Amino acid sequence: MGHREDLLEGAKRCLLQKGFVRTTARDIVKESGTNLASIGYHYGSKDALLVQAYVSLIEGMGDRFEPGWGAGGTSQAPPGSLERFREVWANIIRSMPESRGIWLLGFEIVLQGDRLPEVRKMLVEAEEQGRSGLLPLFNGIPEADQSKETVDSEGRLYQTLLQGLMVQWLFDSDSATDADQLTEGLRRVIEGTGRNS
Repeated sequence: MGHREDLLEGAKRCLLQKGFVRTTARDIVKESGTNLASIGYHYGSKDALLVQAYVSLIEGMGDRFEPGWGAGGTSQAPPGSLERFREVWANIIRSMPESRGIWLLGFEIVLQGDRLPEVRKMLVEAEEQGRSGLLPLFNGIPEADQSKETVDSEGRLYQTLLQGLMVQWLFDSDSATDADQLTEGLRRVIEGTGRNS
């Protein structure tokens, strides 16, 4: 690995150990075995590196959300179906215990957003990528082929559900909504819309 990759891996470890606000450039250098000048050269700033490290941690969780994960790698649930919806949410929920540190880190960043305007700006830009990255899990269409309208509607819905589920799970995992409850709620909403049209 080169300095760029070493810095990223060191920053990820620092984020999980110390959080966003308490991680210093010196912590990252110590953890990565690099030097202070490398941060500026490769990432521009410590905050930019930490944002990239956070995004990388989130992306690393994405594989566990895939349909078929934990079930031999294949899914029988067709894209766009309630079965696929339930399967993806079951995978997300199954990953929660091992991803707790990453979810907590996300909330730390949200709560510190006013104090870190540049970080907030970088993360707002990453939010759209997150929305478009969730869509293929549910609809089976490659991320590059998702329309802007789909990202701005369905992508936002899934992202909102994910963030709400994170809050519930972090607050009290025993009472948090499960995949069956989410799916039944969606089924009832769909049936209710059909009755009222």
